[in-house]
Amino acid sequence: MALLAGPEVTLTLQIALAGVLASIIGWQRHHVGRPAGVRTHALVAMAAAMFTLAGIYGFGGPTGTRDPTRVAAQIVSGIGFIGAGTIFRSENTVYGLTTAATLWFAAAQGVLVGAGLEVVAALASGLALVVLVVAGAIERRGERHEPVDAPHG
Repeated sequence: MALLAGPEVTLTLQIALAGVLASIIGWQRHHVGRPAGVRTHALVAMAAAMFTLAGIYGFGGPTGTRDPTRVAAQIVSGIGFIGAGTIFRSENTVYGLTTAATLWFAAAQGVLVGAGLEVVAALASGLALVVLVVAGAIERRGERHEPVDAPHG
């Protein structure tokens, strides 16, 4: 068997694409000083793509039946544990929610790419980057105009 011949090349490129797309989001998180950056986001997306591809191509069993949606469902719940580890509470403030959300997003990117929806994953990556940058700028602007003694909800 030749190493990386035929469909293996395409599948490996899908995994790589998932990592590249998630790296864009990871770069933004790194740029704003958050602990989960390029490597974490890329690895989450690549692993999700790998699990998705395994669900599609790897488990036929004796009857040949496959249900990749079961794999995707487990990715969704499993990434919650990683995301939960990024969330911290200090007095009246919660930190890490956006990073947890971007890790969840990275997993979804990987599932999309693994399922063959590369264009949707790429467009969603652009949308997420816009949300992170634009909403971040709006939030920072609002913090500058908030009175010092205003209650935090």
